[in-house]
Amino acid sequence: MPRWLRISLWSFGGVALVALVTVVISLYLLLQPSRFTAMLQSQAGQAGLDLNLASPASPTLFPRPALELQGLTLSAKGASMPILLAARGRLQLPWRALLGSETAISRLEIDSPRVDLDALQAWLAGLPPREESTPPEIPRIEAGVRITRGSLVRGNEMLLSDVAVDAGSLVPGQPFPLTISARSADGTPLQLRLSATPRVKGEALRLEGIDLHLAQDNTLTLQLTGEARWHGAADASLKLNGKLDHADAGVYDTSLVLTPANEIDPLLLAVKLDGPDNHADLRLPPLALADWWSQLSHPQGPRLGVPPGTGTADIAKLETGGIVVEGLSIKAGVEPPPPPAPTKSTGKPAPARKKP
Repeated sequence: MPRWLRISLWSFGGVALVALVTVVISLYLLLQPSRFTAMLQSQAGQAGLDLNLASPASPTLFPRPALELQGLTLSAKGASMPILLAARGRLQLPWRALLGSETAISRLEIDSPRVDLDALQAWLAGLPPREESTPPEIPRIEAGVRITRGSLVRGNEMLLSDVAVDAGSLVPGQPFPLTISARSADGTPLQLRLSATPRVKGEALRLEGIDLHLAQDNTLTLQLTGEARWHGAADASLKLNGKLDHADAGVYDTSLVLTPANEIDPLLLAVKLDGPDNHADLRLPPLALADWWSQLSHPQGPRLGVPPGTGTADIAKLETGGIVVEGLSIKAGVEPPPPPAPTKSTGKPAPARKKP
């Protein structure tokens, strides 16, 4: 190879190397990790939360711009117990964020988070109540979320392990996909897949085109479709219909109907199950049922009582905790009397008969 050609190649390679190093340094400076960290901490602060990192965020450029986060801690302001602890996180950024004109995140990834249910419930209970006159809003979350190797605990009690979450962007008018898989305390695999389109219509939040799939190991599968509406507080409604497939018991027609509260009746959930040897028709008040359930784990000891609700259930065989119950029949509450039948002559309701 001629000497002049070797010199030219070495010169070109040196210039290219210097240019590449300059570009890399410039891109690192443009990322400004502190800008994105401050944005996350500001958004957490608006929700009454404190976000802390064990070390400053470190930028990476390949295969795409991102910030590596180490030792995440998310706590309610003034709380001693953190809501979330995570070993590491990663913020994927769009290339336009390098220009510094937009602080945007395209995807959030969290590895090995630990969520404490008691701390989460305490933070939710401390949130200010929403004003009745304020229409609901859909929080616009452009970034998708991915969680791997997570766990849900209550104090020192493990509730769910090996939790994995994959969610798309939450944007009004666009389908929102959500997939969650986990293992229960006894190691049973659980899976949830949800797809719905959120919208705000007439000062009410609506979920249209709900497609819900729940699975427990290979023995139980629930598939429901429908829609939901929420206007605030107990003004909520829901209609879901589908099938419950139990490997040992057969396939059941299933429906869930939630009716909003009014001046007389509370928020009610009607549950119907109809299939081989098992039938259920129950009306449950969700708020009262949640309060009854919370009393079972009262700090001063469980407070036992009859769960709220009305309806009937006929179950041929029930197996739980090593106990087998056969021929179970349940009738809870007082069933409303059927409407009086019209008379043939006038078409008016017949007078109610007095009981002796």
